[in-house]
Amino acid sequence: MSTIITGEAVVLHLRPASFVLRAVGCIIDYTVYAIGLIGSLILLDRLLSGFDAAAARALVIGVVVLWLVAIPTAVETLAHGKSLGRLVMGLRIVRDDGGSIRFRHAFIRTMLALLEILSLFGSLALIVSFSNERGKRLGDMLAGTYSMRERRGKVTPLAVPLPTQLRPWAELADVGRIPDVLAGRAARYIRQAPSMAPASRERVAIELANDLLPLVSPAPPPGCPPEQFLLAVVAERRERDYRRLSATATRQQQVRERIHRLPYEG
Repeated sequence: MSTIITGEAVVLHLRPASFVLRAVGCIIDYTVYAIGLIGSLILLDRLLSGFDAAAARALVIGVVVLWLVAIPTAVETLAHGKSLGRLVMGLRIVRDDGGSIRFRHAFIRTMLALLEILSLFGSLALIVSFSNERGKRLGDMLAGTYSMRERRGKVTPLAVPLPTQLRPWAELADVGRIPDVLAGRAARYIRQAPSMAPASRERVAIELANDLLPLVSPAPPPGCPPEQFLLAVVAERRERDYRRLSATATRQQQVRERIHRLPYEG
């Protein structure tokens, strides 16, 4: 997960795409471009019977540039970082700040792709992406972009029961200082805990509990198991978030009703 803070102080949590997903999307894209290029060259060959050799070479070069530079750049620009391959794989190219790319970003990426993907069969892109935490290739580094995963699998709502023995403590505890990222880690642990090995499950629970303890006041009762502590914190945070959102929605509905009851002055 990549965390980005925008100019409006909004925190975005984006997931960089793996090299495998990017490679499959790239293969799909360049397969389509290759089919279009070959079809265009076959059609051009039938139409160039009366042209001299210099004009024919110029037209062939123009067609190659069209399919390997102009069309990929135009598709990526107009689709805001998407292409057919990325649409299939659920990916999108974004700027380093999480915004949509523009023509110059797409053009730089396309031109560098001629070297690191087509000329070197993806070897340079593979080496560079493995050395970057966001999986960037050389074109991404120069353009200031990276590939993010846009599609997520279906996630069932996580039911977190509040341990009965910790209910009195949880109702009085201050859990408002816990960062959303840390709370998300605790929630993911609770979701994955049943499938974890016992030793790993206990170790991760202790690590998360130690991260949460300084942010919770008062501390849980002595002898409280780490996993029970995590359950109580996540359950109580969700319950309070639900109450707050419900209260906000109720107030908004009341304001709308008052506005509708005001006399209309035409």
